[in-house]
Amino acid sequence: MPDTVLYELSSHVATITLNRPDALNAINGELRQELNAAWRRFRGDDEAWVAIITGAGRAFCAGADLRDGEGSVGVFEGTFWEKPTINSFESGLELFKPTIAAVNGHCLGYGFTGALACDFLIAGDRATFGFPEVRLGVPTIVGAIRLPRRVGWADAMELLLTGEQVSAERAREMGLVWRVAPHEQLMDEARALAERLAAAAPLAVRATKEVAARTRTMPWIEAVRFGETMRKVAGITEDAAEGAAAWAEGRPPNWQAR
Repeated sequence: MPDTVLYELSSHVATITLNRPDALNAINGELRQELNAAWRRFRGDDEAWVAIITGAGRAFCAGADLRDGEGSVGVFEGTFWEKPTINSFESGLELFKPTIAAVNGHCLGYGFTGALACDFLIAGDRATFGFPEVRLGVPTIVGAIRLPRRVGWADAMELLLTGEQVSAERAREMGLVWRVAPHEQLMDEARALAERLAAAAPLAVRATKEVAARTRTMPWIEAVRFGETMRKVAGITEDAAEGAAAWAEGRPPNWQAR
């Protein structure tokens, strides 16, 4: 059986590909476990600085595979009530490396939530977005937490409460999609962005993203104090010294993520 998730690393850019094209990359238990493992691999790999997630075939991800509903969420230890809930990238696994969703087709349910977890969402012009759960009699949970933080309330409620799908262009108008690209050029656009992100100092990038993420819910004084602490931490890294040396010598920096 082929892997349901592919992981490739090139020039500090990891490409994670959902690989159940015959099932529109719907998430079953096997794909769920492999996807979680891929994100953990990316997080722990010092040579991986930016990630692109996309889908094989004509879909990004059609959501949960209803033939394996429990498995699509994941198999985790715990009691009925005390199950770990931060158990995947989209449910809040802390990851401060930059992430890009390259949405190549249908992006529904869990797939949509996963795309929302990324820093950048680039859609091919054939992409569609939706949360169909309410039309199946179940609520959307993590998607309902994430979506109103990305778009206006009414736009979020339209998607969450009707279960209808919208086009890539409509998603861009909502502010959900950052860029819309011709389908054939989608991965080129995603890789070009990844290369731009990978040109910056990787530890400084991660510190900056963490400050941006954590301080959204902090009072101003606490936010600034946290940010200045992160500045000191990043300032004693080898990359900080390399950046200063490269600038003084008029040469490109050689980042080491140290």
